[in-house]
Amino acid sequence: MSTPLIQGFLTGFSLILAIGAQNAFVLRQGIRREHVAAVVAVCAVSDAMLIAAGVAGFGTVTAALPWLVPAMRWFGAGFLVWYGFLRFQAARKGGEALRPADAAPTPLRQVLMTCLLLTWANPHVYLDTMVLLGSISTHYAPQEAAFGLGAALSSFTFFASLGFGARLLAPLFAKPRAWVILEVLVGLTMWTIAASLILG
Repeated sequence: MSTPLIQGFLTGFSLILAIGAQNAFVLRQGIRREHVAAVVAVCAVSDAMLIAAGVAGFGTVTAALPWLVPAMRWFGAGFLVWYGFLRFQAARKGGEALRPADAAPTPLRQVLMTCLLLTWANPHVYLDTMVLLGSISTHYAPQEAAFGLGAALSSFTFFASLGFGARLLAPLFAKPRAWVILEVLVGLTMWTIAASLILG
């Protein structure tokens, strides 16, 4: 069980590292120290639900459609190559400093609604969790659940670290160069996973 669990954790963590609207929002809330626990919980629980749905449902579907696993493997590899390219493009453009405005505290309800919208209205979250992680989990049969658990744990770890650790990163991410370096690392990670899918 340990290998699928660890692989699930590493795969999930590498996917969630990609900078997007949701992560930027969590980081911003963490820097502002505003409703951090609630934001972290919404993001992590949402990811866990989607990962569970992908792992549980994907196996049933692929049993009836045996061609789907190879198709999804190539689709996932293609998506990761493209997403990695986008990260390199973002790095090439130079990145932007994160300087949240010094505004009045936002009501909890508004923060949670924004967080839910950024999470559930983002098409990438379905590709990453239900499609890509669901597809990769089939390589660890019959221990897909362990892989999914590892991926879910990576979400909890990442969002908790990002939200509660953001105050320590505030000086660093006020510099565009820090975003450039992170974008390059994310791009390399995406391409590495894509290569493993193609060669696997």
